[in-house]
Amino acid sequence: MYKHSQHGSVDVISGDAALAADAVEGILELFEQRAEHGQPHVVFDLGQTPYFDSTGLELLLDLRDRCTARGGALVVAAPNALCRDVLHVTRLDREFDLYDDPVSAAGSFAR
Repeated sequence: MYKHSQHGSVDVISGDAALAADAVEGILELFEQRAEHGQPHVVFDLGQTPYFDSTGLELLLDLRDRCTARGGALVVAAPNALCRDVLHVTRLDREFDLYDDPVSAAGSFAR
């Protein structure tokens, strides 16, 4: 299950389930509830996410594009070794700013 938390003005989305097709609708709903006004600054915390599939990768790219279109940004925090490897093999590690933890990721928006 994925949930939302707030770190100052930064929205953090995190969960402990696989980032796959059955999670997409709930995550999009969380995102839209928070990002409908202003410039969204979003951290997607993968710290408890065991893995993601191609649908999860597409979702991350879609959320990034939605943030960018609204003048904001999305960064990724705490991917485990498997998730980091998938991002690297697909070269999507070049598409996201990756941080070791959600606090560092949230702090990146203050710069």
